[in-house]
Amino acid sequence: MDLSNLKPAKGSTKGRKRIGRGQGSGYGGTSTRGHKGAKSRSGYHRKVGFEGGQMPLYRLLPKFGFKNINRVEYRGINLDTLETLSEKYQTKDLTLEMLKGSSNDKVKVLGRGEVKSALNVTVNAISKTAKAAIESKGGVVTII
Repeated sequence: MDLSNLKPAKGSTKGRKRIGRGQGSGYGGTSTRGHKGAKSRSGYHRKVGFEGGQMPLYRLLPKFGFKNINRVEYRGINLDTLETLSEKYQTKDLTLEMLKGSSNDKVKVLGRGEVKSALNVTVNAISKTAKAAIESKGGVVTII
């Protein structure tokens, strides 16, 4: 035995079905597609969600909601987080670059927690309670 006479084991490979090559092949005529109907035609493509003519689920369910294209997403930061950050960086001036996670985040300060010292905060938005809490301690809020 050498490379010139290698063959796969008997019965391990199978020839492909040669469909539509005449009646003698056993797969001529309708070419295994049956008689008539959409699936027997060339170019047939079943629609996504087609359920055999029954009313599809996506048409049974009601439509609801919408997506507001003008919505502005803010990353919320609470007062207690501001206090922690000012202690961590040893500064009273908290800029937008310190507060935002990624480059295109907009930051809004929210009112949970307490501020112990006067902070100078620069953000995109701030809640009324957070602004009152910062300014009551002598801090300054700058909105961009």
